[in-house]
This record gives sequence, structure tokens and C-alpha cells, in this order.
Amino acid sequence: MTSKKQINRIRVVLAEQDRTNKWLAEKVKKNRTTVSRWCTNDMQPSLETLIKIASVLNVDVRELLYPTKEK
Repeated sequence: MTSKKQINRIRVVLAEQDRTNKWLAEKVKKNRTTVSRWCTNDMQPSLETLIKIASVLNVDVRELLYPTKEK
């Protein structure tokens, strides 16, 4: 098991919507490799890009992030 910190939920939201990395890459005009790295949390999108992703997926930007603090 890896100890990599899970920051974004892009992969989860794409799966929930039955969408692919390729589809998202085309919508946000980014390289498929870049989107793949976001989905594996190897890399994080900029805040501006995250907002664009939320818009494309029609979700609140907060749904694309794991909470950093328990309630």
C-alpha cells in the first residue's frame, strides 16, 4: 500500500459519472497524461483548472477534494 496523500477525487467523480480521463482532457484542453497524473494524485491541477473541471463535471469544486479536517 502506498502512503501517497490522496488530495483530489477527480478519478472518483469521473467514475461516478461514467466519464473517462480522455473525455476530461478534451473538455479542459489538457494532455491525457496530465489528466491521468491528476487522477492518480501524482500531480495536482491548479486552482483555476480545478474550477474548470468542476464546471465541466457540473459539481461543486469541493466535491473534487478530499476533506482535510474531520467535522
